[in-house]
Amino acid sequence: MWKQEIVTTARGNFEIFRKGEGEPLCSTHLYSAFNELGDYFSSEFTDYFSVILVNLREAGNSCEAEEEYQLSMAESVYDLEAIREALGYEKWAFAGHSTGGMLGLKYAILKPDSLTKVIVGGAAASKQYMKHPESIYCKESPHNKRLLEILNILKTSTNKAERQQANKEWSDMSLYYPEKREEYFQKPSSGKTIGSRLDYYSYTELPEYDITQELPGVKVPVFVYCGVHDAQCPYVFSEEIAMKLANSRLYAYSYSNHFPYIEEKKKFSEMVHAFVKIEDGEDLNKNKAHS
Repeated sequence: MWKQEIVTTARGNFEIFRKGEGEPLCSTHLYSAFNELGDYFSSEFTDYFSVILVNLREAGNSCEAEEEYQLSMAESVYDLEAIREALGYEKWAFAGHSTGGMLGLKYAILKPDSLTKVIVGGAAASKQYMKHPESIYCKESPHNKRLLEILNILKTSTNKAERQQANKEWSDMSLYYPEKREEYFQKPSSGKTIGSRLDYYSYTELPEYDITQELPGVKVPVFVYCGVHDAQCPYVFSEEIAMKLANSRLYAYSYSNHFPYIEEKKKFSEMVHAFVKIEDGEDLNKNKAHS
């Protein structure tokens, strides 16, 4: 189990969960709430790092947003900075998946001096992933109509069974081998979707989201990974991120959709082990691509 704490900062009180020992590593997702169960992604780092899993504004027992704009990626970065300072860390690493990865890129753009290294996956640097025909978020996708219904259920339904079924369908769309889902998701985990945060991202931030031109200025070492068959943010967008970044290493997962840390767990663990060894400021450009 993860240890829960409430951190008092100059920007409000935030709920965090800790597990592991070693160098501090922050992890979160843009619109999910966590609890003592942690989550599958951040758990991959607890053997090597002291992981701080953060509930952002309006998630779990963290403070509410006084103004809607406080739900943005930029404001979330400033909240993470306030948490880092309150915990007494000069720097920490960051790990984020999907929109958590997008947040990690924004963090590296806005506050690079606070980060030792970053690992992001299943992400994109612009809204263009929504238009890619291989993305379930694209209107051309045969899964899109049902996906929109699922997202509405997750935002509005208070029926636990209905939400569980919706989450199951969403994850099945995002697995290379959906028939293995029972094998993949044996352990209990957390990650409840927060409607207010998802809405802000979907309707306010995403329509203007494009950080591609800012990525070349990021000098922080960044590991970028993605499933070759990712149906949420197709692999080509991780390729773009790695190509644009000044200091990156790209990992491709040939038998994964959106969840390499579950679908190719052994190979993902090997990547995390390599990530641990990266020093602050290290040049990754000697080995840009891995498979």
